[in-house]
Amino acid sequence: MNERTLTVKGIGNVKTAPDLVIIAMNLTTTTPDYTKTTECAALDVEAIRKAIVSTGHDRQALKTTDFNIKTEYESVKDAAGNWKQKFKGYSCIHHLKLEFDLDIKRLGETLTAISKSGANPEFEINFSIKDKAAVQAELLENAVTNATEKATVLAKASGVSLGAVKHIEYSWGELRLYSNTRFAAIGIEIEPEDVEANDSVTVVWEIE
Repeated sequence: MNERTLTVKGIGNVKTAPDLVIIAMNLTTTTPDYTKTTECAALDVEAIRKAIVSTGHDRQALKTTDFNIKTEYESVKDAAGNWKQKFKGYSCIHHLKLEFDLDIKRLGETLTAISKSGANPEFEINFSIKDKAAVQAELLENAVTNATEKATVLAKASGVSLGAVKHIEYSWGELRLYSNTRFAAIGIEIEPEDVEANDSVTVVWEIE
């Protein structure tokens, strides 16, 4: 006898105010000499550290997310008009991150200090959530509730009863918990949009 089941996909949604600022910075230093490149890169990072400390952050709050040194070449024409690859130098690419509690005034002070540090990093500001595990738990609870509500309606409309849960499928992907607000100005008071996230689960019930 074939087993009778009902499979339903549930969607969970969460909307919450951001409470975390993430400043992502990219530093690129290129010189013809390997040692000079690394020394200049280190000086730039130290300048940023001093800048953030001046606004009340700990030195250790500045984290490296990626670090790479590679050779750079450029295309040039030789005397015969042929294109050749010419060694340009060594590039140090340093990706940094600074996270702290959401405070727009402090964010402005921090960006101002970094901009005056002389390091001139490229940066991107995002607003996120500190307790990501709590948000994920709420999403899963909402998704299961949503699946159960749908299954109950479908079972009733079909003249059957829901039995025990046979199986739950969930893809453990990384959640994107960022506000859609983008911020690149200094000295402007803003209110970031809420962080909106969704996730899904698939639940399989026995039906009677």
